[in-house]
Amino acid sequence: MSGAVRETYVAAVQHDLADLTGDETLVGVVREPTGWFHAAVDENCPELGPPSELLGETKQRAEDLRMQGLCETGAHNAAWDETDFESRYRSHLDDEDGARRALDGLASRVRNGETVVLVCFEDDNKRCHRHLLRDRLRERTDAV
Repeated sequence: MSGAVRETYVAAVQHDLADLTGDETLVGVVREPTGWFHAAVDENCPELGPPSELLGETKQRAEDLRMQGLCETGAHNAAWDETDFESRYRSHLDDEDGARRALDGLASRVRNGETVVLVCFEDDNKRCHRHLLRDRLRERTDAV
């Protein structure tokens, strides 16, 4: 029996916009969550958040691009590309012990039938590490 892996963003959870049944476990994947974030999820795995250095670099580049006139979403997505975020985040998942252990733990839970919903801050229009994490978890569990 296998569970499922899904993802959403915290504002969708807070405003009842996420397609949730109540049987899922909401797992935050945020490096430095706020108190209100903790209130919206069942648990948080900070090890699966982007490394602080990568996150800071990407946020700074997005801010620079906004100052040059790009909209918030456009700047975010362009900064993602310019900082090689996807490749660097995948390397984090592969190379960092805490991230590997957290991913192994979630994969085991999904294989045992649990439905896990990955949650972070970025809305659906922005590129986000939770999409990469969702795909990696699905690869490891054959879940949908």
